[in-house]
Amino acid sequence: MKKALALILALVMVLTLAACGGSSTDSEAQTPADEGDKTVKIGVLVSDVSGEEALGFRAYYEDYIAKNYNVTFTYTEQLEDAAAEKAAIEKFAAQGYDAILSLAASDRATQIETCEANGLYYAVVSGMLDDAQFEQYKGNEHFVGQIGPSMDTEYEAGYAMGQYFAQQGVKTVGIYGAFIPNPMHVYRTAGVLAGLGCTYGGASDKDGIAGQLFGDQGVDMSKVACGDIQIVGYFQGFGDTTFDELFAIIGQQPDAFLSVGMATTFFADSLNGANIPYSDIDSFTSGNAANMADGTLTYLAGKYSSSIGPIFAATLNAVNGNPIRDAEGNAISISQSYLVATDSATFDSIFNGDKGDSPIFSKDVLDTVIGAVSYDDFVKLVESK
Repeated sequence: MKKALALILALVMVLTLAACGGSSTDSEAQTPADEGDKTVKIGVLVSDVSGEEALGFRAYYEDYIAKNYNVTFTYTEQLEDAAAEKAAIEKFAAQGYDAILSLAASDRATQIETCEANGLYYAVVSGMLDDAQFEQYKGNEHFVGQIGPSMDTEYEAGYAMGQYFAQQGVKTVGIYGAFIPNPMHVYRTAGVLAGLGCTYGGASDKDGIAGQLFGDQGVDMSKVACGDIQIVGYFQGFGDTTFDELFAIIGQQPDAFLSVGMATTFFADSLNGANIPYSDIDSFTSGNAANMADGTLTYLAGKYSSSIGPIFAATLNAVNGNPIRDAEGNAISISQSYLVATDSATFDSIFNGDKGDSPIFSKDVLDTVIGAVSYDDFVKLVESK
C-alpha cells in the first residue's frame, strides 16, 4: 500500500511539472518581443561588397539588427551575374536558411522564382523591380516585397542632379553612367541628361530617353544634343580601362563630374586631387562626409543606412507567420525618396541622426510593426521616416 501510494504521488508530481512546463513555453511563444526561440537565418545577396552604401547597409544589419533580434545574416561574396545569384540562393536553401534579402540585381526574376521553388522568403532591399515584373510576381507566396526608390524616383533623382549643376552655370561636364543596363542606373542617367537640358536621339522625356539607353546598353554620344553645356566624356562600368577613361575626362578640367553611382567608391581620390566638383547618388556614410567636408564632393543624393530596416521587419514577420499583404493579398511595394545634401552642414545633420546605436529605424521603431500588423500601418511607418 505504501509503495502504491508513493507511485501515485510521484505520478501526480510529474504531471503537475509537465503542465507547468507547457504553460511556460506557451507564454514565451506568445511574447511579442521574443518572436519564438528560433534563430532566423537570412542570406544576403550582394553585387557590391566595397561601396559606401553597401558597407553602411551591412553595418546596420550586422552591428545593429543582429544584436537586437534573434537573427543571423550571412553575406555572399560579390555576385557578378544571374548564374551566381541563383547558385547562392540554392546553397542557402540547402543549408536551411529561412529568407533571402537581395542587394544584387542581375536577374531578380530568377531570384524570386528560385526562392519560391525552394520555399525561401525573398525581399528586394535596394532598388525595385520594374512594373511588369512586380505585376508578375506580387502574388507569390514567398515574395515579401520591395521598399526603395521606384524607377520614377530614380529618374527624378538624376534629373534634380543634372538640373542643379545646370543652374550652377557649368559649361563642361563628364558623366559616369555606372552599370547600365542596371535599370536604376539607366533611369538615373536618363534624368541627368534631361536635367542638363540635353536630348537623346531626339527624346527629352523619361521613357523616350530610358528606352533608348536600354536598347543601346549605354550612352551613344552621337545621339546626345545639348544646349549650352558640353559633355566632354562619358563612360560606364568598371574594368581595365576605367581609369584611363576617367583621366581623359579629368585632363580636360570639366566644370563638374556627374555620377549616377559608385563615384565616391572608385573615383573620389582622383577627383578630389584634381579639384573637380563632383556628384553621386549613393549613401550618407562617414567616407562621403569626409569627401564633402575635405574633398570636392558637392552634391549627394542618398539613402540613410537604416532605411533598409522596414524590409527586414517585413521579412522577419513573414518567416514568423505574420506576412504583410495589401488588401488584394499582394506583396509590399513602397517607394522611398532620396535625401539631398549640397553642403557639409546638411550632410552631417542627416548622417549624425542615423548611425551606431541610434539609427532612424531603431528597434523601438521597428518593434511597432513586428508581429501582426496591417499593410496601411506598415506603409505609414515607412513613409514617416
